[in-house]
Amino acid sequence: MAAPPDALAGRVLAGDPRAIARAISQIEDGEPSGGAPLVGALFPHTGRAYVVGVTGVPGGGKSTLVDQLIATIRGTGLKVAVLAVDPTSPFSGGAVLGDRVRMNRHAADGDVFVRSMATRGHLGGLSRTTGDAALVLDAAGFDVVLVETVGVGQDEVEVAQTADATVVVLVPGTGDDVQAMKAGIMEIADVFVANKADRDGIDRLVQSVEAAISLQPSPEGGWTPPVLKTEATTGQGVPELWATLCRFRERSEPLRASRRQARALARVRALTGELLFARLERALPPGAFARAAAGVVARRQDPYRAAQDLAAQLTAPSETGAA
Repeated sequence: MAAPPDALAGRVLAGDPRAIARAISQIEDGEPSGGAPLVGALFPHTGRAYVVGVTGVPGGGKSTLVDQLIATIRGTGLKVAVLAVDPTSPFSGGAVLGDRVRMNRHAADGDVFVRSMATRGHLGGLSRTTGDAALVLDAAGFDVVLVETVGVGQDEVEVAQTADATVVVLVPGTGDDVQAMKAGIMEIADVFVANKADRDGIDRLVQSVEAAISLQPSPEGGWTPPVLKTEATTGQGVPELWATLCRFRERSEPLRASRRQARALARVRALTGELLFARLERALPPGAFARAAAGVVARRQDPYRAAQDLAAQLTAPSETGAA
């Protein structure tokens, strides 16, 4: 049985690890917008955490890099939380891989919280509820929230709508110099990391990315994404990465403010769409979508017309009252 939102929120605000885990599970397991009461109770206490997204191709060393970042940030005395988004198990619906096993050395540290989340079919490299889970961790008093994406390729840009800063991890020998030149990756990166710096081709990768950056329009907010070399297995270059992220936070407040506005707008639109769709499903007779789909398959109507006909059956409450 789920705890009442206010009671659970109070325990989250007190930093209770079990309450934090339960709050995230409640948000993750609920229907779309199902975590609304809990998020509503926590939201006034958010806005302080620095949310950093770490994305890139699978096998780029993101988890190892995040593990080293935890150690570096903890060395400054800040509290760190990690949301590691993994592919979904086709059997349990839970997270495959479970990135927390890579971060076991921090298990005894009460100021570190690591949570694996399953994508559950959601595209874009994140779970549908990642943003709300980050709010829980923010309210719980964590100074930094690291969001590691699942790693799905060049279309993995949704993290930029969740994070204050986005790190794109590339590695030599995988065609990443070409990937980095594609618009989606170029536009979301605040910092590029050329990981596995001990490999051949690292300098070519850095040069290719820097050349691609130079061809971009003038950077928004005056921040040009730097390209840093790291070797995550040894920690080489990770302190420099954290120092760069701190400089970005200090120098880019107008940019981050505009991103927060865009992020809030996108979230409100998405939630509004979910609520309207849920209302439409309740208003329609059973099997309405299946019948519309059958009409499309039989070529009796096109998909646009089918959707328009279904949407037309959604009557606003004010119109119902007027009737």
